[in-house]
Amino acid sequence: MTMSVPERNSGSEGKEEESEDESEILEESPCGRWQKRKEQVSQGNVPGVESASLAMDTEEGVEVVWNEVLFSDKKVFKSQEEKIKEMFENLMQVEHPNIVKFHKYWLDMRESQARVIFITEYMSSGSLKQFLKKTKKNHKTMNVKVHFFLFFHGILAWKRWCTQILSALSYLHSCDPPIIHGNLTCDTIFIQHNGLIKIGSVWHRLFVNVFPDASVQGKGRPHRDEQRNLHFFPPEYGSGEDDYAIDIFSFGICALEMAVLEIQANGDAAVSKEAITNAGQSLEDPLMREFTQSCVRHEAKLRPTAHDLLFHRVLFEVHSLKLLAAHCLISNQYLLPENCVEEKTKSFDPNAVMAEIKHDDRQGVQLKYSHVSPLELDKFLEDVKNGIYPLMNFASSRPHPVPRALSLSQEQVETVKTPTPEPQETETRKVVQMHCNLESNEEGTKTHVSHILLQLSLFLKMDDKLHRQLSCDILPTDTSKDLANELVHYAFINEEDSEKVAGFLEDAISRHRVRALASGTTQ
Repeated sequence: MTMSVPERNSGSEGKEEESEDESEILEESPCGRWQKRKEQVSQGNVPGVESASLAMDTEEGVEVVWNEVLFSDKKVFKSQEEKIKEMFENLMQVEHPNIVKFHKYWLDMRESQARVIFITEYMSSGSLKQFLKKTKKNHKTMNVKVHFFLFFHGILAWKRWCTQILSALSYLHSCDPPIIHGNLTCDTIFIQHNGLIKIGSVWHRLFVNVFPDASVQGKGRPHRDEQRNLHFFPPEYGSGEDDYAIDIFSFGICALEMAVLEIQANGDAAVSKEAITNAGQSLEDPLMREFTQSCVRHEAKLRPTAHDLLFHRVLFEVHSLKLLAAHCLISNQYLLPENCVEEKTKSFDPNAVMAEIKHDDRQGVQLKYSHVSPLELDKFLEDVKNGIYPLMNFASSRPHPVPRALSLSQEQVETVKTPTPEPQETETRKVVQMHCNLESNEEGTKTHVSHILLQLSLFLKMDDKLHRQLSCDILPTDTSKDLANELVHYAFINEEDSEKVAGFLEDAISRHRVRALASGTTQ
């Protein structure tokens, strides 16, 4: 089996002509939503997908990455087809704010070859490695003894980055079955302008396992063209079964590089063990030294888990009431009216006392509403929603363990652009607000469908600020859980929203029936 990607366009006859060439649409997905462009991007080392094409999501209006895996031997592809489908179905269920989103995949069977095409989130801000290099370059001329990054940006930034990465790793390792990243480096970690960290190439290790010939250097060895990333991989890499300790070692090196900006290597050679040891010893904070050293222990069984590291003394902190309240607000946003925070803050008297700390021996401290900026509060809530401030002390949600069944989308009938259609659409957006209206179906009681008693009109606001509306009849035998499951099945809501939608409908139906009984109407 061989895997390849399109060649990078090196010719240019002027910036304007080059820009037009790169924006040219080369291909469309079967449903027409994803449009592949000529421009090439790099989003981390993945077997056979060292570079990929930029594409446009015509539904959301954002850029994405169009990745291709090419099989020259169709017989090999056929023998692995079921494993490939199962792997990609599991990847589509990975949902975490600090993990690069896997949007869609489909299989394309042609006469001479077969392709797997998959769409991933595009990280336009660049990798953590690029950010650290820029930071080092900007401070190179300063006449100070700079031996670790915290001098400039403070330990809080380092803690925040480590927490986000560990939150993602803890989520992956708690999946059923566990997902081992296997290629965690500063090149596969991305940082956005707002400080949000996302790890990419989550599918790397799965690719190596499912595609035994995918890696040039053989199964179980990392696919990498340069020696500079060898130090991210532990001694046992490729010699045994996958284990979370592989990712912990790689994370430890990443955490060390985030602190010292770069672990120096001798020319083009790989970073030596001595260089790693010297970098760790240069950290002035003893807790940071202990933290990083515990991750890069030679014996895999002695390395802590991602969950354990979140509770390490250098990272762990008791969450503020503000952060807990923000997470609670975001989690239950669908129960609140639109712009409730803005409207609520407008109604407050700026001179009113919001909280007060009293002391017997000295003057107390008062916190007034004027001390809190509504704009800062909105930004904080948005950062919490985006995953910049994860809750470390609580178990994270896990993806559904059973792969979803593959089926065809109805819209594919007239929009197929390549021979093999995509799997059925699923809703990836989250519900942020809900409203419903229930009415007695009086006409239904006079006909042969007299068992239909209620008519439901459901209005949903999604996290992209778009709305969805549905009307349906409710039978006496229907439960709120059944209704929510149907909404998931027909891609009306995200699977993770099923429980809260069911609770919302249960409450609405109960209240409607209580009112109906009070008014003397039998339901």
